[in-house]
Amino acid sequence: MRVDAVVSLKAEHRLDVFLDVAGLARSTFFYQQARRHAPDPNAELKAAITDAFEHCRGRYGHRRIHQVLVGAGWRVAKKTVLALMRTLGLVCRVRRKRRYTSYQGRVGAVAANLLERDFTADAPNRKWVTDVTEFGVGDRKLYLSPIMDLFDR
Repeated sequence: MRVDAVVSLKAEHRLDVFLDVAGLARSTFFYQQARRHAPDPNAELKAAITDAFEHCRGRYGHRRIHQVLVGAGWRVAKKTVLALMRTLGLVCRVRRKRRYTSYQGRVGAVAANLLERDFTADAPNRKWVTDVTEFGVGDRKLYLSPIMDLFDR
């Protein structure tokens, strides 16, 4: 960034004045100036990382992208993949587990314990039991309440 500023202003003033103000060594300035026009050595790898990231629809992080690249024949370190993904701005979507929250509203009346843990019945339709289960599907809640006759289960 400082090299770009010095390059744009070096025609107006002396170079050593700008280098002193910017705090750059002369050799560093010329090295960075020559490097600006050099082709990116990681261009093919960046393209492969971007393709793999788009193929998995943004769900893979650097570790799984690394596995995909190794499977495709690339020899690259995980930290290199991590650094290049950061420079490309590729961040995977992280699924956070939703914290369990029980019902916060007014609690209803508790039913009387009529069975007293006697789960056998002598005839059909004498004792029925049920339970309610909540499922989260997408952004909605669904409830399942199966009913069971204790005579023949």
